[in-house]
Amino acid sequence: MIAILKQNTTEPQKKHLIEWFEMQGLKVHVSDGEFRTVLGIIGDTSTMDLEMIELLDIVDSVKRITESFKSANRKFHPEDTVIKVGDVKIGDGSLVTIAGPCSVESEEQILEIAKAVKESGADILRGGTFKPRTSPYAFQGMRQEGIQLLIKARELTGLPIITEIMNAEHLEYFEDVDIIQVGARNMQNFELLKALGRIDKPILIKRGMSSTINELLMSAEYVMAGGNEKVILCERGIRTYETATRNTLDLSAVPVLKGLTHLPILVDPSHATGKRALIEPMSLAGVAAGADGLMIEVHNHPELALSDGPQSLVPEDFDKLMTKIRRVKEAIS
Repeated sequence: MIAILKQNTTEPQKKHLIEWFEMQGLKVHVSDGEFRTVLGIIGDTSTMDLEMIELLDIVDSVKRITESFKSANRKFHPEDTVIKVGDVKIGDGSLVTIAGPCSVESEEQILEIAKAVKESGADILRGGTFKPRTSPYAFQGMRQEGIQLLIKARELTGLPIITEIMNAEHLEYFEDVDIIQVGARNMQNFELLKALGRIDKPILIKRGMSSTINELLMSAEYVMAGGNEKVILCERGIRTYETATRNTLDLSAVPVLKGLTHLPILVDPSHATGKRALIEPMSLAGVAAGADGLMIEVHNHPELALSDGPQSLVPEDFDKLMTKIRRVKEAIS
Protein backbone atom coordinates (compact mmCIF):
# COMPACT_ATOMS: atom_id res chain seq x y z
CA MET A 1 0.00 0.00 0.00
CA ILE A 2 1.17 3.55 -0.66
CA ALA A 3 0.03 6.81 0.92
CA ILE A 4 0.78 10.01 -0.99
CA LEU A 5 1.09 13.02 1.31
CA LYS A 6 0.02 16.55 0.49
CA GLN A 7 2.67 19.15 -0.33
CA ASN A 8 2.11 21.22 2.81
CA THR A 9 2.68 18.28 5.18
CA THR A 10 5.09 19.17 8.00
CA GLU A 11 7.86 16.89 9.28
CA PRO A 12 6.14 16.35 12.68
CA GLN A 13 2.89 15.38 10.91
CA LYS A 14 4.73 12.94 8.64
CA LYS A 15 6.63 11.46 11.58
CA HIS A 16 3.43 10.99 13.56
CA LEU A 17 1.75 9.12 10.68
CA ILE A 18 4.79 6.89 10.16
CA GLU A 19 4.84 6.02 13.85
CA TRP A 20 1.14 5.12 13.68
CA PHE A 21 1.75 2.71 10.79
CA GLU A 22 4.68 1.15 12.63
CA MET A 23 2.50 0.64 15.70
CA GLN A 24 0.29 -1.55 13.47
CA GLY A 25 3.28 -3.82 12.86
CA LEU A 26 4.05 -2.40 9.41
CA LYS A 27 7.30 -1.20 7.84
CA VAL A 28 7.30 2.21 6.19
CA HIS A 29 9.51 3.20 3.26
CA VAL A 30 9.73 6.98 2.79
CA SER A 31 10.35 8.46 -0.65
CA ASP A 32 10.76 12.24 -0.56
CA GLY A 33 10.38 13.57 -4.10
CA GLU A 34 10.69 17.14 -5.34
CA PHE A 35 6.93 17.73 -5.28
CA ARG A 36 5.50 15.00 -3.03
CA THR A 37 6.26 12.41 -0.40
CA VAL A 38 5.26 8.78 -0.89
CA LEU A 39 4.99 6.41 2.06
CA GLY A 40 5.34 2.77 1.06
CA ILE A 41 3.65 0.61 3.67
CA ILE A 42 4.99 -2.94 3.72
CA GLY A 43 3.24 -5.78 5.52
CA ASP A 44 -0.29 -7.13 5.89
CA THR A 45 -2.50 -4.12 5.11
CA SER A 46 -5.62 -6.18 4.31
CA THR A 47 -7.42 -4.95 7.42
CA MET A 48 -6.50 -1.29 6.86
CA ASP A 49 -9.38 1.10 6.24
CA LEU A 50 -8.18 3.03 3.18
CA GLU A 51 -11.04 5.52 3.32
CA MET A 52 -10.22 6.41 6.92
CA ILE A 53 -6.55 7.01 6.05
CA GLU A 54 -7.49 9.06 2.99
CA LEU A 55 -9.64 11.35 5.17
CA LEU A 56 -6.56 12.49 7.12
CA ASP A 57 -5.68 16.13 6.46
CA ILE A 58 -2.16 15.38 5.29
CA VAL A 59 -3.02 12.46 2.96
CA ASP A 60 -3.68 13.15 -0.71
CA SER A 61 -4.46 9.57 -1.80
CA VAL A 62 -4.02 5.92 -0.80
CA LYS A 63 -3.56 2.95 -3.14
CA ARG A 64 -3.06 -0.77 -2.73
CA ILE A 65 -0.09 -2.30 -4.56
CA THR A 66 -1.07 -5.51 -6.31
CA GLU A 67 2.41 -6.42 -7.58
CA SER A 68 4.38 -8.95 -5.52
CA PHE A 69 7.46 -6.72 -5.41
CA LYS A 70 7.15 -3.71 -3.11
CA SER A 71 10.46 -1.98 -2.29
CA ALA A 72 11.62 -2.20 -5.93
CA ASN A 73 8.29 -0.87 -7.19
CA ARG A 74 8.27 2.54 -8.90
CA LYS A 75 4.91 3.25 -7.22
CA PHE A 76 6.71 3.14 -3.87
CA HIS A 77 9.63 5.22 -5.13
CA PRO A 78 8.61 7.38 -8.14
CA GLU A 79 12.05 9.02 -8.46
CA ASP A 80 14.87 7.05 -10.11
CA THR A 81 17.33 5.59 -7.63
CA VAL A 82 20.88 6.86 -8.11
CA ILE A 83 23.65 4.64 -6.76
CA LYS A 84 27.02 6.22 -6.04
CA VAL A 85 30.22 4.23 -6.33
CA GLY A 86 33.10 6.57 -5.56
CA ASP A 87 32.72 9.42 -8.06
CA VAL A 88 30.55 7.31 -10.38
CA LYS A 89 26.75 7.72 -10.37
CA ILE A 90 24.55 4.94 -11.76
CA GLY A 91 20.98 5.85 -12.67
CA ASP A 92 21.27 9.64 -12.79
CA GLY A 93 20.61 9.90 -16.52
CA SER A 94 24.21 9.54 -17.60
CA LEU A 95 25.62 6.35 -19.13
CA VAL A 96 27.98 4.16 -17.10
CA THR A 97 30.34 1.71 -18.79
CA ILE A 98 31.70 -1.34 -16.96
CA ALA A 99 34.53 -3.04 -18.84
CA GLY A 100 37.18 -5.68 -18.30
CA PRO A 101 37.92 -9.37 -18.81
CA CYS A 102 35.60 -12.26 -18.09
CA SER A 103 38.27 -13.64 -15.73
CA VAL A 104 41.23 -12.17 -13.90
CA GLU A 105 44.09 -14.38 -15.13
CA SER A 106 47.29 -12.67 -14.00
CA GLU A 107 48.59 -9.39 -12.63
CA GLU A 108 50.05 -8.36 -15.98
CA GLN A 109 46.77 -9.12 -17.78
CA ILE A 110 44.40 -7.25 -15.46
CA LEU A 111 46.66 -4.20 -15.07
CA GLU A 112 47.12 -3.86 -18.82
CA ILE A 113 43.39 -4.15 -19.51
CA ALA A 114 42.52 -1.80 -16.64
CA LYS A 115 44.78 0.91 -18.04
CA ALA A 116 43.38 0.45 -21.54
CA VAL A 117 39.68 0.66 -20.60
CA LYS A 118 40.39 3.62 -18.31
CA GLU A 119 42.01 5.51 -21.20
CA SER A 120 38.97 4.76 -23.36
CA GLY A 121 36.61 6.24 -20.78
CA ALA A 122 35.27 3.22 -18.87
CA ASP A 123 33.85 4.06 -15.45
CA ILE A 124 34.16 0.73 -13.61
CA LEU A 125 36.49 -2.27 -13.99
CA ARG A 126 35.02 -5.76 -14.11
CA GLY A 127 36.83 -9.06 -13.70
CA GLY A 128 35.70 -12.51 -12.64
CA THR A 129 37.51 -14.04 -9.67
CA PHE A 130 35.11 -16.77 -8.49
CA LYS A 131 33.90 -18.33 -11.75
CA PRO A 132 30.73 -20.43 -12.09
CA ARG A 133 31.47 -22.73 -15.04
CA THR A 134 29.34 -25.37 -16.70
CA SER A 135 32.23 -27.83 -16.76
CA PRO A 136 33.98 -28.77 -13.50
CA TYR A 137 37.21 -29.00 -15.51
CA ALA A 138 37.08 -25.40 -16.80
CA PHE A 139 39.04 -22.54 -15.22
CA GLN A 140 37.31 -21.66 -11.94
CA GLY A 141 38.99 -18.30 -11.32
CA MET A 142 41.83 -17.02 -9.11
CA ARG A 143 39.43 -16.51 -6.18
CA GLN A 144 40.87 -14.38 -3.32
CA GLU A 145 44.11 -13.78 -5.24
CA GLY A 146 42.07 -12.46 -8.15
CA ILE A 147 40.28 -9.97 -5.89
CA GLN A 148 43.63 -8.69 -4.63
CA LEU A 149 44.72 -8.15 -8.24
CA LEU A 150 41.54 -6.19 -8.93
CA ILE A 151 42.29 -4.03 -5.90
CA LYS A 152 45.78 -3.42 -7.28
CA ALA A 153 44.24 -2.40 -10.63
CA ARG A 154 41.94 0.02 -8.78
CA GLU A 155 44.94 1.57 -7.03
CA LEU A 156 46.64 1.99 -10.41
CA THR A 157 43.70 3.45 -12.34
CA GLY A 158 41.23 4.78 -9.77
CA LEU A 159 38.44 2.70 -11.33
CA PRO A 160 35.93 1.13 -8.90
CA ILE A 161 35.82 -2.68 -9.21
CA ILE A 162 33.03 -5.23 -9.58
CA THR A 163 33.29 -9.00 -9.35
CA GLU A 164 30.92 -11.92 -8.90
CA ILE A 165 30.13 -13.74 -5.67
CA MET A 166 28.94 -17.37 -5.67
CA ASN A 167 28.52 -18.16 -1.99
CA ALA A 168 27.53 -16.15 1.08
CA GLU A 169 30.43 -17.80 2.92
CA HIS A 170 32.81 -15.85 0.67
CA LEU A 171 31.51 -12.42 1.75
CA GLU A 172 34.57 -11.74 3.90
CA TYR A 173 36.72 -11.72 0.75
CA PHE A 174 34.52 -9.00 -0.82
CA GLU A 175 34.90 -6.32 1.86
CA ASP A 176 37.12 -4.17 -0.40
CA VAL A 177 35.09 -4.78 -3.59
CA ASP A 178 33.04 -1.75 -4.67
CA ILE A 179 30.11 -3.60 -6.31
CA ILE A 180 29.20 -7.25 -5.76
CA GLN A 181 27.74 -9.04 -8.77
CA VAL A 182 25.18 -11.82 -8.53
CA GLY A 183 25.44 -13.90 -11.68
CA ALA A 184 22.59 -15.33 -13.74
CA ARG A 185 22.98 -18.78 -12.17
CA ASN A 186 22.65 -17.31 -8.66
CA MET A 187 19.80 -14.89 -9.33
CA GLN A 188 17.49 -17.13 -7.31
CA ASN A 189 20.00 -18.20 -4.68
CA PHE A 190 17.75 -16.77 -1.99
CA GLU A 191 20.05 -17.39 0.96
CA LEU A 192 22.81 -15.50 -0.84
CA LEU A 193 20.40 -12.65 -1.65
CA LYS A 194 19.33 -12.46 2.01
CA ALA A 195 22.98 -12.22 3.09
CA LEU A 196 23.61 -9.42 0.58
CA GLY A 197 20.58 -7.61 1.96
CA ARG A 198 22.36 -7.31 5.30
CA ILE A 199 25.40 -5.42 3.98
CA ASP A 200 25.84 -1.82 2.88
CA LYS A 201 27.27 -2.26 -0.59
CA PRO A 202 25.87 -1.95 -4.16
CA ILE A 203 24.64 -5.26 -5.57
CA LEU A 204 24.30 -5.91 -9.31
CA ILE A 205 21.87 -8.73 -10.12
CA LYS A 206 21.98 -10.34 -13.55
CA ARG A 207 18.78 -11.74 -14.98
CA GLY A 208 18.65 -15.53 -14.89
CA MET A 209 18.97 -17.24 -18.24
CA SER A 210 15.36 -18.50 -18.10
CA SER A 211 13.88 -15.94 -15.71
CA THR A 212 10.98 -13.58 -16.20
CA ILE A 213 11.17 -9.86 -15.50
CA ASN A 214 8.97 -10.34 -12.44
CA GLU A 215 11.36 -13.00 -11.10
CA LEU A 216 14.29 -10.60 -11.57
CA LEU A 217 12.43 -7.93 -9.60
CA MET A 218 11.61 -10.42 -6.85
CA SER A 219 15.33 -11.24 -6.56
CA ALA A 220 16.00 -7.52 -6.11
CA GLU A 221 13.20 -7.49 -3.53
CA TYR A 222 15.01 -10.15 -1.48
CA VAL A 223 18.06 -7.89 -1.16
CA MET A 224 16.01 -4.75 -0.48
CA ALA A 225 13.79 -6.49 2.08
CA GLY A 226 16.96 -7.11 4.10
CA GLY A 227 17.67 -3.38 4.24
CA ASN A 228 20.10 -2.92 1.34
CA GLU A 229 18.45 -0.68 -1.26
CA LYS A 230 21.57 -0.29 -3.43
CA VAL A 231 20.49 -2.69 -6.16
CA ILE A 232 21.33 -2.55 -9.87
CA LEU A 233 19.62 -4.78 -12.45
CA CYS A 234 21.31 -6.23 -15.53
CA GLU A 235 19.73 -7.68 -18.67
CA ARG A 236 22.19 -10.24 -20.09
CA GLY A 237 20.03 -12.26 -22.44
CA ILE A 238 17.70 -15.18 -21.87
CA ARG A 239 17.65 -18.73 -23.21
CA THR A 240 15.26 -19.22 -26.14
CA TYR A 241 14.95 -21.63 -29.06
CA GLU A 242 17.36 -19.50 -31.08
CA THR A 243 20.88 -20.95 -31.47
CA ALA A 244 22.49 -18.25 -33.65
CA THR A 245 23.56 -16.40 -30.50
CA ARG A 246 24.62 -17.57 -27.05
CA ASN A 247 21.41 -16.09 -25.58
CA THR A 248 18.65 -13.82 -26.86
CA LEU A 249 19.15 -10.24 -25.73
CA ASP A 250 15.77 -8.98 -24.51
CA LEU A 251 16.14 -5.24 -25.04
CA SER A 252 12.41 -4.75 -24.48
CA ALA A 253 13.19 -5.56 -20.83
CA VAL A 254 14.85 -2.14 -20.47
CA PRO A 255 11.77 0.06 -21.07
CA VAL A 256 9.54 -2.50 -19.33
CA LEU A 257 11.72 -2.37 -16.22
CA LYS A 258 11.92 1.41 -16.42
CA GLY A 259 8.16 1.49 -16.07
CA LEU A 260 8.04 -1.00 -13.20
CA THR A 261 11.00 -0.07 -11.01
CA HIS A 262 13.11 2.86 -9.89
CA LEU A 263 16.30 0.77 -9.90
CA PRO A 264 19.06 1.34 -12.49
CA ILE A 265 19.19 -1.09 -15.43
CA LEU A 266 22.31 -2.13 -17.32
CA VAL A 267 22.73 -4.23 -20.47
CA ASP A 268 25.43 -6.88 -20.98
CA PRO A 269 25.78 -7.48 -24.75
CA SER A 270 28.79 -9.78 -24.33
CA HIS A 271 27.05 -12.60 -22.44
CA ALA A 272 23.85 -12.00 -24.37
CA THR A 273 25.29 -12.62 -27.82
CA GLY A 274 28.51 -14.56 -27.20
CA LYS A 275 29.93 -13.16 -30.43
CA ARG A 276 32.44 -10.35 -30.75
CA ALA A 277 30.90 -8.96 -33.97
CA LEU A 278 27.53 -8.47 -32.27
CA ILE A 279 28.73 -6.53 -29.23
CA GLU A 280 28.87 -3.16 -30.98
CA PRO A 281 25.36 -3.15 -32.52
CA MET A 282 23.77 -4.55 -29.35
CA SER A 283 25.63 -2.02 -27.18
CA LEU A 284 24.35 0.85 -29.30
CA ALA A 285 20.85 -0.63 -29.27
CA GLY A 286 21.00 -0.95 -25.47
CA VAL A 287 21.88 2.73 -25.14
CA ALA A 288 19.06 3.68 -27.52
CA ALA A 289 16.63 1.54 -25.48
CA GLY A 290 17.37 3.68 -22.43
CA ALA A 291 19.79 1.55 -20.40
CA ASP A 292 21.64 3.29 -17.57
CA GLY A 293 24.85 1.57 -18.56
CA LEU A 294 26.65 -1.24 -20.34
CA MET A 295 28.79 -4.14 -19.15
CA ILE A 296 31.30 -5.15 -21.81
CA GLU A 297 34.01 -7.79 -21.79
CA VAL A 298 37.45 -6.61 -22.91
CA HIS A 299 40.57 -8.77 -23.17
CA ASN A 300 44.03 -7.88 -24.46
CA HIS A 301 44.48 -11.36 -26.00
CA PRO A 302 41.01 -12.92 -26.51
CA GLU A 303 42.45 -15.87 -28.40
CA LEU A 304 44.35 -16.85 -25.26
CA ALA A 305 41.58 -16.06 -22.74
CA LEU A 306 40.84 -18.73 -20.14
CA SER A 307 37.11 -17.99 -20.43
CA ASP A 308 34.77 -16.33 -22.96
CA GLY A 309 37.42 -15.15 -25.42
CA PRO A 310 35.03 -15.19 -28.43
CA GLN A 311 32.77 -12.60 -26.78
CA SER A 312 35.53 -10.20 -25.72
CA LEU A 313 36.60 -7.04 -27.52
CA VAL A 314 40.26 -6.10 -27.86
CA PRO A 315 41.07 -2.70 -26.29
CA GLU A 316 41.35 -0.99 -29.68
CA ASP A 317 37.83 -2.03 -30.68
CA PHE A 318 36.47 -1.08 -27.25
CA ASP A 319 37.96 2.38 -27.69
CA LYS A 320 36.17 2.79 -31.05
CA LEU A 321 32.93 1.52 -29.54
CA MET A 322 33.10 4.07 -26.72
CA THR A 323 33.13 6.88 -29.27
CA LYS A 324 29.99 5.52 -30.93
CA ILE A 325 28.28 4.93 -27.58
CA ARG A 326 28.76 8.59 -26.66
CA ARG A 327 27.27 9.70 -29.99
CA VAL A 328 24.14 7.59 -29.51
CA LYS A 329 23.73 8.82 -25.94
CA GLU A 330 24.00 12.42 -27.09
CA ALA A 331 21.49 11.77 -29.89
CA ILE A 332 18.78 10.45 -27.55
CA SER A 333 19.39 12.88 -24.68
